[in-house]
Amino acid sequence: MGNRGMEDLIPLINKLQDAFSSIGQTCNLDLPQIAVVGGQSAGKSSVLENFVGRLDFLPRGSGIVTRRPLILQLVNSKAEYAEFLHCKGRKFVDFDEVRQEIEAETDRLTGSNKGISPIPINLRVYSPNVLNLTLIDLPGMTKVPVGDQPQDIEHQIRDMLLQFITKESCLILAVTPANTDLANSDALKIAKEVDPQGLRTIGVITKLDLMDEGTDARDILENKLLPLRRGYIGVVNRSQKDIDGKKDIRAALAAERKFFLSHPAYRHIAERMGTPHLQKSLNQQLTNHIRDTLPGLRSKLQSQLLSLEKEVEEYKNFRPDDPARKTKALLQMVQQFGVDFEKCIEGSGDQVDTSNLSGGAKINRIFHERFPFELVKMEFDEKELRKEISYAIKNIHGVRTGLFTPDLAFEAIVKKQIIKLKEPCLKCIDLVIQELINTVRQCTNKLTSYPRLREETERIVTTYIRERDSKTKDQVLLLIDIELSYINTNHEDFIGFANAQQRTAANATKKRAMPNQVIRRGWLTINISIMKGGSKEYWFVLTAESLSWYKDEEEKEKKYMLPLDNLKLRDVEKGFMSSKHVFAIFNTEQRNVYKDLRQIELACDTQEDVDSWKASFLRAGVYPEKDQTENEDAINSSDTVSMDPQLERQVETIRNLVDSYISIVNKSIRDLMPKTIMHLMINSAKDFIHSELLAYLYSAGDQGSLMEESAEQAQRRDEMLRMYHALKEALVIIGDISTTTISTPVPPPVDDTWIAKEQTRLDSFYYSRCPAEVS
Repeated sequence: MGNRGMEDLIPLINKLQDAFSSIGQTCNLDLPQIAVVGGQSAGKSSVLENFVGRLDFLPRGSGIVTRRPLILQLVNSKAEYAEFLHCKGRKFVDFDEVRQEIEAETDRLTGSNKGISPIPINLRVYSPNVLNLTLIDLPGMTKVPVGDQPQDIEHQIRDMLLQFITKESCLILAVTPANTDLANSDALKIAKEVDPQGLRTIGVITKLDLMDEGTDARDILENKLLPLRRGYIGVVNRSQKDIDGKKDIRAALAAERKFFLSHPAYRHIAERMGTPHLQKSLNQQLTNHIRDTLPGLRSKLQSQLLSLEKEVEEYKNFRPDDPARKTKALLQMVQQFGVDFEKCIEGSGDQVDTSNLSGGAKINRIFHERFPFELVKMEFDEKELRKEISYAIKNIHGVRTGLFTPDLAFEAIVKKQIIKLKEPCLKCIDLVIQELINTVRQCTNKLTSYPRLREETERIVTTYIRERDSKTKDQVLLLIDIELSYINTNHEDFIGFANAQQRTAANATKKRAMPNQVIRRGWLTINISIMKGGSKEYWFVLTAESLSWYKDEEEKEKKYMLPLDNLKLRDVEKGFMSSKHVFAIFNTEQRNVYKDLRQIELACDTQEDVDSWKASFLRAGVYPEKDQTENEDAINSSDTVSMDPQLERQVETIRNLVDSYISIVNKSIRDLMPKTIMHLMINSAKDFIHSELLAYLYSAGDQGSLMEESAEQAQRRDEMLRMYHALKEALVIIGDISTTTISTPVPPPVDDTWIAKEQTRLDSFYYSRCPAEVS
């Protein structure tokens, strides 16, 4: 054909397809190829079998037979055999076994229920009877599901076909049986969608021998009816009787040749019809098409090569057992792990997670939202506290009637409240530890190439963090013991006995100092039963005085405003079918909160959002409720007695003093807790990773086993090197071919104006002969 250089490129394209298929990137470069499309039983399989010159090596049957794309690579060779990409090294000489392997490999992915899959099967056939050619046999288009097929099987097949034929580098072989209406051809219809100019579409008309007597497809084959730029080629496949009788392919091709030469409608174009001409034409058109797409293919190959260059540079002289390489890799991995861990804790501008809080951001939330919330949850039970103060005063006075408020009662109650701080402090440390361990696991994800190194790194750092856990908890408990050791009533923020009586009024004034200050805005869902309108999402605005909700964040259409007086928070269990996390607001005086509801349930997407909203409500002075059973026990206790006015004044004084001093302690603990955890745990962990982790890894075991590659990494490296060399080889061959070969130009646009003229002539003739009938 005078184009041997281009002939050499088709096998290279085949090699590239194999290389990309093995790593799941089959169509990354949009390699030039021919996709075979058509309806079910259009004769696609018979056409391909005629190309190969082998009987029944493709699956046959009713319904959808081709259920995965089959990349059929034909290679001209002296020997005759077949190979599958998934069966490397095995040569199939018996083509019945080829059919069985296609069926088995199809069922392996899709099952036996006629399902489909877009993952291709790569089959290469070597034969002296073929020209170099690559075709993709796609599932036949269908409209009705069969067996256990999904109801949308038509759309699934259509989407699969479009994945291939929408690419500009793909030629479309549209197979249509001659005994159906060409205007309704599924193959031509879908080809027209993606190739409206017909630049890439080649028409194949099958079953010409099955047309009704007195009819023919001459106008179609002469490209007069529904013309294509690349035209149509007619073929005659074996009949079902021939297939059942195992008619030889050579005999079938001879019968096809005889049919075209003897048929009066086709004998003048017989040289341009038949399977041999179709194969030659496809070979020529594919080689020319490759030539046309070479510039774009070259640029894509070069960009792929550049993207691999840096990584492959490390692999070129790679020796897995080289001790120097292992030492260098270990140092780099540990150093990178330390950098990643520090970035996760301290924050970083690169690779920012926009979907979830993690690392330092989550620890910050624990310090400044979760921990303060846990502290305020310990808000005094008023009745219980007053009862304890009353008993303390009475027990200190003994048999005497006290005239003055005793200091010891204040000190006893304060110490009891300070001891209660231990639980939320220890809980805060546990939360930080869990987040640190999660951060370590996140940072070791980059060590997946070396499973043993990842495992040891995670174990060593996690063990160290847990060791620091006990030291940090001891230090925090020591802080609380220090607070217990000396009650400093000379503190500048302590109100003192003289001002204790005004404490209640001062608190009320302080709370309402900035009534219009907005504490938080955000979306919440109000959970209401379907009978009362159903749940709905609103935009909430929380201030120091009220909770309002609006239709949207523009805050123009206010739905309701709820004053915060006498409100408290309560936990609500998540519904069985709900994914939302819920908390509730209720009125302590048993009044309706919203419409006829005693409480309103507010829902968030995550527990973190719930905790954050609770912390905001605490800032607004809305606290969580206490255990109701404890409150009822305190109220109904037989020990509860009415107090005389003098005792009542003493209780109120100590109550205000306790409130003042505990707020000082809380402020101190809230300040010191993050500092203590940062110093003893987080900063210490960072220092350990940077300075000691490497030594621990060396002492953990043999460096060789520590730096043993995973099988996946070794396979990835081999495939990457194979792709890299294939890309380089392709670029070399393209460089040689593009300067030494000449391409046949794309056929010119088809002149179909005669169709309109002929229609006008016929219309004029009809009107002139039958004017009365027309009127």
